[in-house]
Amino acid sequence: MEWYIYPLIVAAGFLAGFINTLAGSGSLITLPMLIFAGLPATVANGTNRVAVLLQCSVAVGKFKKEHMLDLRRVAYLTIPAVLGAIIGAQIAADLNELLMRKVIGVLMVIMLGVVIIKPRRWLKGRADALDNRPGWLQMLTFFGIGIYGGFIQAGVGIFLLAGLVLSAGYELVRANAFKNFVVLCFTAFALVVFILNDQVNWVMGLVLAVGNMLGAWVAARMAIQKGAPFVRYILIAVIIISALMLLGIDSYVRKLI
Repeated sequence: MEWYIYPLIVAAGFLAGFINTLAGSGSLITLPMLIFAGLPATVANGTNRVAVLLQCSVAVGKFKKEHMLDLRRVAYLTIPAVLGAIIGAQIAADLNELLMRKVIGVLMVIMLGVVIIKPRRWLKGRADALDNRPGWLQMLTFFGIGIYGGFIQAGVGIFLLAGLVLSAGYELVRANAFKNFVVLCFTAFALVVFILNDQVNWVMGLVLAVGNMLGAWVAARMAIQKGAPFVRYILIAVIIISALMLLGIDSYVRKLI
């Protein structure tokens, strides 16, 4: 492999780590980069989890240091997400990825409307919801998100944020802290599945992880300093770009140009 591929992978990892920590869908950057570097799609999917795992470790450490995490409460939502991720990783080869990308793209368009129309919900949270233990519907929601995260990872952060804000009642910055913890937990289990199926390139994964970890540290620091309004603007931008990519609209526009 040419030498210049490695700095490109680190750069892609930095951008993905920054985006993943504040919103999600950073894997839409790293997966194509790993495939461009010569990895089969299935191995790229598994290798990407190495970087995501280490990226989330850095982000969680930063948020925990700033007292943004109540691990006892989030455990109720983490467990069903982990169980879903294990199932999603195991059935990754059996689902129609193209169809799923289209469906997720449409869901992101809908979510964009929610983020724009109800900004207060994302910025302030719901104190009444935080006082209650998560119910079965919330756990089922996070189980479903876990299945998707175990399957392909890309975009899972956005859906976790939606679940944490709209269902669990967290404001956006604290939801980001919890989101990174949930992703850290279920990625660890999903990675084991990919390792057992010999779908991880450790050299590529660790090179990518260097960029992801740097991006995560910068993003966590900015989220804490700048607050929920800044994170919301990043989230809106990421949802728009992700929806365009998942629906293939960006490719259509490039053909017209």
